This record gives sequence, structure tokens and C-alpha cells, in this order.
Amino acid sequence: MEERLRKIYARSNSAIALKVIQGHFATSQSHITHYFDMTTMKTRCAEAENVASALAQKYELSTPVDTIVCLDGLEVIGAFLAEELTKAGIHSMNAHQTIYVITPEFSYNGQMMFRDNLQPMVKGKNVVILIGSITTGKTLQKSIESILYYGGIIQGVSAVFSAVAKVAGVEVNTIFTKKDLPDYESYKPAECPLCRNRVKLDAMVNSFGYSKL
Repeated sequence: MEERLRKIYARSNSAIALKVIQGHFATSQSHITHYFDMTTMKTRCAEAENVASALAQKYELSTPVDTIVCLDGLEVIGAFLAEELTKAGIHSMNAHQTIYVITPEFSYNGQMMFRDNLQPMVKGKNVVILIGSITTGKTLQKSIESILYYGGIIQGVSAVFSAVAKVAGVEVNTIFTKKDLPDYESYKPAECPLCRNRVKLDAMVNSFGYSKL
């Protein structure tokens, strides 16, 4: 499968490359035609810093940010994003005048939760959600609802790739869109044309990676 891997370079910064594998993949909610391998983006400091710099450019200087909630294992990018926002003059409203970078837990049914020790970093705080890829927006919508439940104030959503422009009325700040990958498609499992045509699944995929079938 790895021989099908290709790179798509960001229009805003040619140093940012999204690794893409075309095929037939199953997520927990849908079947998709492309898998995004963000492993090196998440683990190599130079790549993570470039991604963070690109995402930071789209925020207004007047937007306060207290907390970055990292999904999909993007904590390294989240730390660089906090640094970039601070350098750009983005101010935090919390008592410590700094940006928190935190990761939630998820229950067995996919519900986002924050332990008691992290809740003060969400309640009443200006929150930016950082996520790897957005396909249908359902996971992100649940995340937004959860942060609002804990008293957070959603100031923005940042993603490496997003197939949608808005979720729950919140505009997605993204590096790659469907314009960069026009043949990308997502289907409900019961409506997947690849399945109807008896195309075998290549792998089960999630934010941790893929498992070949």
C-alpha cells in the first residue's frame, strides 16, 4: 500500500507536504477514498513548526486564545501553535497570561471528556480546537458541543485537512481542502460505491494510523 503514497504540497508553504494514499479505507463513521499519513507532521519538530506557522497566520491579532485543545495526537503541533500565536501578539485572558495546550479523553461511546484537573483550563476560556482531518464534521461537532458543555468559548477550529468549510457555524481554518484533492470522497458505509463494486478495504484507519486488512 505504501507504494501508492504521494505528497501534496501546501499552496501557502511548499515546505508543508501532506502524505496521501489512495484506496478504500474505513473509519469509525465512514468509508473514504484517501488516507492521510500525518505521522511525520506529528513527530518531526521542523514539520510541526511549519504546520503551526501556517495555521497561526489565519488568526486575527484581536482574537484571544487561552487554550488549544489537541485532537488526533497533534500535541507537538499544538505546542508550536501556542508559541506562534504568542509571537504574533495573540493575547490570553487567563490569569497566567499564557496558552494552555491540552488533550481530552474519550469515553467508550466517543464522548469527549475533561478530568477535573483540566476543566479549569476550559471553563470560561477562549478555546481553539486543533484537529488533523475533518471528513464529515461529525467528530468535530461533538467536540464543539463537549467544550461548550464544559463552559469553553470556541474561538476557532484549525485543521491540517478539511473537506468542509464550516462545522456548527464555526469556520474551519485549514491548510489543505478538497481543492487540493478533488477526487477525495467520503461515504456512509451502507452507501459506499466501492463496497457495491466489491472493492476490498485496504485498511481500518484512525488518528493513530492504519491496520491493513
